[in-house]
Amino acid sequence: MACLQGKHVLVGISGGIAAYKIPELLRLLVKQGAEVRVTTTANALHFVTELTLRTLSGHEVYSDVFAAVNAHSTEHISLPDWADVMLVAPATENVLCKMAAGIADDALTTTIAASVARIPVIVAPAMNDKMYDNPATQNALRTLSSWDGVTVLDCAEGFLACGTTGKGRMQEIDVLLEAVIAALTPKTMLGKHVLLTAGPTREPLDPVRYLSNYSTGKMGYALARECLRRGAEVTLVSGPCTASLEGITTHPRLHFVPVQTAAEMYQAAMDAWHVADCAILSAAVADFTPLEVAEQKRKKVAGQTTMALQFTLTHDIAAELGRTKRPNQQLIGFALETEHEQDNALKKLRAKNLDMIVLNSLRDAGAGFGCDTNKVTLLRADGSRTDLPLMDKQEVAAAILT
Repeated sequence: MACLQGKHVLVGISGGIAAYKIPELLRLLVKQGAEVRVTTTANALHFVTELTLRTLSGHEVYSDVFAAVNAHSTEHISLPDWADVMLVAPATENVLCKMAAGIADDALTTTIAASVARIPVIVAPAMNDKMYDNPATQNALRTLSSWDGVTVLDCAEGFLACGTTGKGRMQEIDVLLEAVIAALTPKTMLGKHVLLTAGPTREPLDPVRYLSNYSTGKMGYALARECLRRGAEVTLVSGPCTASLEGITTHPRLHFVPVQTAAEMYQAAMDAWHVADCAILSAAVADFTPLEVAEQKRKKVAGQTTMALQFTLTHDIAAELGRTKRPNQQLIGFALETEHEQDNALKKLRAKNLDMIVLNSLRDAGAGFGCDTNKVTLLRADGSRTDLPLMDKQEVAAAILT
């Protein structure tokens, strides 16, 4: 899936040790379909070579305002005119303070000065924790964060190049890539709060064993990512998933609520529903849970060939949300069927007062649990339907939200 197909991404690199990570970012941006160009400070080229940057981006690197080989006499103006978004990574303390003060005295800072207020600019700070705590740095971060069109990513905490541990690390490459994609995604859900359920539940039999299903959470996590890209606040109630929240784990608008059982998921969903504009229920929730959970591990005994267990019905999350739904709320459910797919999905749609249900079948190749792709049909309460072809789950998420 090429999220950045046809987009122009300008990457600005300053002289910090985190610059060594940027070649991998360039590779991923190109893989996502973007055309990439690079501008640097002179010091940045002590950490990563111009040849590497030129090879991975496919373009000459702009590092010297007065170089004779620049494609344009005013490269710092032509690059912002060309770009759809600019990412400054790493942004050292020196560059942050220059940006905030409007100082433009080299290839990178002149390009930044011409980009701000014209295109989205993402800033990924990186420095020693002592430099991060400097009042001048903090003032610069506050100033830049207040500017329209500028997104300042928070520094990560961890092991720093100087050998200490603290706050000042540049965010990882997956976060930078996600920030670029989000900056270019129209904010059609700005101001909305979405409740999402994802993954399986686990119903304990004893301290050792549980009953569950094959859900990985990939579809739910793709929906969370797409909601965040579109500007929504997201409460993600997640069972124990094997899927990854790569790129959004520390997102400031993501409220992650981990649960294990159907009862825990029900309670978390009910707690969040009253503030949500929309709920999308993609979790594979257990319909039944053991009536009794053994305090000790269930042991087989000599001669035993069968074991009988009693189960009790779990709370129906979709039905309860549908019963309490306000006129200004939307409720979307999922149906994974193995037979009479559409009939069963429509029954669920009506019985649970859903606005839409996303139907997929285990009989479709490349769809269902564990796949990176999905093939779904969107059935709406007004009787309309949309059949989507087999697509990457991130594309399916975008289609559902659209």
